[in-house]
Amino acid sequence: VQLQASGGGLVQPGGSLRLSCAASGFTLSYYGIGWFRQAPGKEREGVSYISSSDVNTYYADSVKGRFTTSRDNAKKMVYLQMNSLKPEDTAVYYCAASGQYYYWIPNPQDMDYWGKGTQVTVSS
Repeated sequence: VQLQASGGGLVQPGGSLRLSCAASGFTLSYYGIGWFRQAPGKEREGVSYISSSDVNTYYADSVKGRFTTSRDNAKKMVYLQMNSLKPEDTAVYYCAASGQYYYWIPNPQDMDYWGKGTQVTVSS
């Protein structure tokens, strides 16, 4: 089982980035995917969640209206489009999979599989 996040980088405030999460070794369509982030000295927090059925999406209040998550099960990919980025969005971003169906953003400890993160830095 592998999840690999990519697409991070340095961007100015107000800019955009699109993160990608590539899945392999398991049937992606059976799993909900969460995006999480962790800033230095802070706990890992949930950013978004998309259900396995692709019907439900949930966002943290801090990113609602700015971030959008989507998935392409045929390509085994999940995406996080991040617009209007702010310095406080700076963190390492991770994608994670859970076989449990949630109607909210799950806690990090509820996720089954994790990928290596990708650094997002928002700075002028």
